[in-house]
Amino acid sequence: MASSFFNNKAHAAAVAASSSSKAKAGDNKEDSTRLQPWVEKYRPKTLDDVAAQDHTTKVLQRTLQASNLPHMLFYGPPGTGKTSTILALAKSLFGPALYRSRILELNASDERGIGIVRDKVKNFARAQLSQPTGLDAAYRAQYPCPPFKIIILDEADSMTQDAQSALRRTMEQYSRITRFCLVCNYVTRIIEPLASRCSKFRFKMLDNSAAGERVAGIAEAEGLTLEDGVIDTLIRCGEGDLRRAITYLQSAARLVGATKPVSAGKDGDDDAEMTDAGSEGRIITVRSIEEIAGVVPESILDSLFQAMQPKKGVSSYEAVSGVVTDLVADGWSATQLLGQLYRRVVFNEAIPDIQKNKIVMLFSEMDKRLVDGSDEHLSMLDLALRISGILGGN
Repeated sequence: MASSFFNNKAHAAAVAASSSSKAKAGDNKEDSTRLQPWVEKYRPKTLDDVAAQDHTTKVLQRTLQASNLPHMLFYGPPGTGKTSTILALAKSLFGPALYRSRILELNASDERGIGIVRDKVKNFARAQLSQPTGLDAAYRAQYPCPPFKIIILDEADSMTQDAQSALRRTMEQYSRITRFCLVCNYVTRIIEPLASRCSKFRFKMLDNSAAGERVAGIAEAEGLTLEDGVIDTLIRCGEGDLRRAITYLQSAARLVGATKPVSAGKDGDDDAEMTDAGSEGRIITVRSIEEIAGVVPESILDSLFQAMQPKKGVSSYEAVSGVVTDLVADGWSATQLLGQLYRRVVFNEAIPDIQKNKIVMLFSEMDKRLVDGSDEHLSMLDLALRISGILGGN
């Protein structure tokens, strides 16, 4: 009798511990979702979620229906959805149960010399496929589960020439059970024998409408209040990089305190409601986005442009030197200033085309200097004075 009593008591304690651990696991999962960067939180889950790459997704949808993939090469500017597309494709092919066993992803942060290609990549490529057990008919109906593995080599243009050369034979030898997907920014850095073995997919920079819809959807999902023009400013500052635009949006939301509190338990529900109600008035402004992105204010550009204007009988050195010194002292990036000043000069209809041709050559020379690590103060002073000389007819 006593033994059964203690057994029942122990069983009840075990059930209570199990239920509490499940509740904690659910809370931890919710907290981890809140703590996630929005770039990862809103990463496309399926090919239909990928924005503005219609040509690529249509072709991949057809190959998904046929359950047969070639070796692939994704290339294009950063933040255009290359890695997201192949990960979404892999998840659509294999589902959560087979994803870990059928996908090998190596990034630029991993060592990917010739030794890794000959060892880790080759061993995964030649490993025979094991028949999955315990998968019901519904799972197989939802996920094709084709009889091959996928090796994703992200930032493949950073692989050494020897590693790329060693990859050629592996791609051919084990193509029956393994497909390769190379992801890179610069397709010219992929050796031609490797590129010719792959079906190429070019990812273009996102246009304003597609990127704007995605950013607006994220802002709506997070309950943010945006000032007019914030979406356009995010796209302009992101320069076609959707990942950068989303990061700027999250940073701005944290800056103005417009996000929900991370830690809010049962006892903190009232506090959470109060915080959300108080944050409704906190609007994300265009200026806050520009500050986060490091955009130089138009007023400063106006003062610099005014100082560069030629004046009869008076040297522009003193005026230009004062503005440039203030710019450097305020910590503005010379590269950012160079880009904004370039747009200000090139699209200024008051400047003759002959002068613009000379000024554009100055911008290219100055950009090269900054990349090589020259002093920002002297470089910007030199550029402004030389532009002033060209505007004055010298």
